[in-house]
Amino acid sequence: MSSPVAVPAAVRPTHLVRVPVTTVWSAPDSPRPVDEPIVRDVPDAREWLAALDADAGDDESGNGRLGLHGRVETQLLEDEPVTVVGTDRSGSWAQVVAPWQLSPKDERGYPGWVPVAHLDPVAPEDAVPAPRARLVAESVDEDATHPAVAEARLHLGLPYLWCGITPLGFDCSGLVLHAWRLLGLVVARDAYAQAEFAAPVDLGAERAGDLYFFARPGRRIHHVGIVVRPGRMVHASETGGVLVEEDLPADRVATLVAAGRLPMP
Repeated sequence: MSSPVAVPAAVRPTHLVRVPVTTVWSAPDSPRPVDEPIVRDVPDAREWLAALDADAGDDESGNGRLGLHGRVETQLLEDEPVTVVGTDRSGSWAQVVAPWQLSPKDERGYPGWVPVAHLDPVAPEDAVPAPRARLVAESVDEDATHPAVAEARLHLGLPYLWCGITPLGFDCSGLVLHAWRLLGLVVARDAYAQAEFAAPVDLGAERAGDLYFFARPGRRIHHVGIVVRPGRMVHASETGGVLVEEDLPADRVATLVAAGRLPMP
């Protein structure tokens, strides 16, 4: 297992994201022709998703959503800070680390590549924002005991998106990142890293708002869900294709390896 996830080292962000959402790629040549709407200077996420869904039957080698595997790392939202650590030869792609998304991959934040046109520089004297809390306990519906549960329920039925962190599409850990960011908190990005970042909770002692973690024998954690109550979770399911709330089915019970608790404000 990788080193525990820690808060990023003190590295001042150099830029803020200037577009509503930008996708972070594993390399400048990772985008396919079908991904053009999300990498153009003024990206259009809805047009991009519609193009992917036109090839919904494709496998990981094709032009659908499954083809994002290995190409995409995460996404960044408007006004999210990043530190630019390099550019490609063309100068049109920036290699960044994102301190609002913790990762064992880089202690400074989640790494990857984004179009330079999606970033605005931060002057040294400018204040760098922190995530703004938008969820409070009073906003929770009566049968939810944690604001993350209520937030996740707002998106039931949303199609799964590998790397997604927005209400246009989530992956499993992106849903967790989204909910805790709305609480004003920075947490780890990937499921395995969220397991390292969270305080351990004994299985059987979990409560609403805790996280369930899943792994196959001998493999690292690959999936996470938000506990609604013991034995029930809400999660973005790639196998099911949508964000769903359900009692743990047999295949999930068989791969449930841990529970954890993220901080609250």
